[in-house]
This record gives sequence, structure tokens and C-alpha cells, in this order.
Amino acid sequence: MKESVNFLIVGVGGQGTILVSDILAEVGMLAGYDSKKSDIMGLAVRGGSVSSHVRWGKKVGSPMNMTGTVDYLMASEPMEAMRGVNYLHKSSTILYNEYRIQPMLVSTGQSEYPSEESVTSCLQNAATHIISYDATAKAQEVGNVKTMNIVLLGTLSTFVDEICPELWVEAIKTHVPAKQQDVNIKAFYAGREIRK
Repeated sequence: MKESVNFLIVGVGGQGTILVSDILAEVGMLAGYDSKKSDIMGLAVRGGSVSSHVRWGKKVGSPMNMTGTVDYLMASEPMEAMRGVNYLHKSSTILYNEYRIQPMLVSTGQSEYPSEESVTSCLQNAATHIISYDATAKAQEVGNVKTMNIVLLGTLSTFVDEICPELWVEAIKTHVPAKQQDVNIKAFYAGREIRK
């Protein structure tokens, strides 16, 4: 197993960023790491930015990632991915959902959403590996659009391939209500299929 792994999960309030980070922290513990997490919420109730730092290691001091130390950035929205780039190093991996959510300032005409070209340019300058797809559409295919974050988590899990899928599923079952477990597990495996 890797000596340490640092994750940054970013999104918009209501997208399940905290749920994903809870699952990710649980997976780290199940895999034998010292696992810590910290959540930062803006105006999450109103669709503000939410970010979660998750760190796995032999011994983790602070739950917060320092600038330039994040190995994996997972973003449930393109503009949120752009906001997380300062935490990356050149060999980091960015995984993001291409589906855009218009912030309040954009929807009221006070600001513009970054163009696809500016998003791509920003992310390519920040990391070596970038994977993006419409995880919202994939979640709809699975049967519940609210599983978008779990679809992305499934894809993220393929980068930490020394941890078997069963551990991820165990963590999902720990944090997802029983009635929603089947669709979330299906979403997780749909996300894993993206990198096959």
C-alpha cells in the first residue's frame, strides 16, 4: 500500500460531498490507514462551496491538506474543480463531473460561468491526469440522480486499486441508509466501469 494518500473532495451544497468524504475516511480506516478528515462548508444550504479534506497515512497529524500535497481532487462540478487546484502537485489526478451548476451570481447575471476552454486550461496546468465525464447523466442511468457523487467515488476507487471494491462497498453500507444502499452500490460500480 502507498505510504500516504491525500484527497480533496469539492462540490456544491446538497451534492453529497460530506457523504463521500465520510465513506472515503471509512475506507482508509478499513484498509489499515490512520485516516482523518475535515469539512469546510460555505453557504452550503444555498448551494455554496463545500470541501472535504481526507488524509490516509501511517500516522496523520492534521486532517487538512497543505498546498501542493493533494494526490486526488474529486469535484462534483467543474468550477469547484478549478477552486481546488492550489492544493495539487504536478502528478496529481483530477476527477470531475462535467455537469455545470450555475452559482447564484451567474444565474442573476452578475457574473459569468468560466468557459469550457478556461476550465480545461486551468486544470491541465495544475495536474498530469484529468478525467471528466457527465456523472449526473450516469447517475440517472443507474436510477437516481442523487447518486452522482457515488458514481464519481467509484471512478476514484480505481486509482487506489490496492484496496478491493468490497471494502468500498462495506463503507458505503455503513454511511448510506438501508433503503438507498442498492442504488448507491450500483452507482459505485457504474463509476468503476468508466476506467475499464
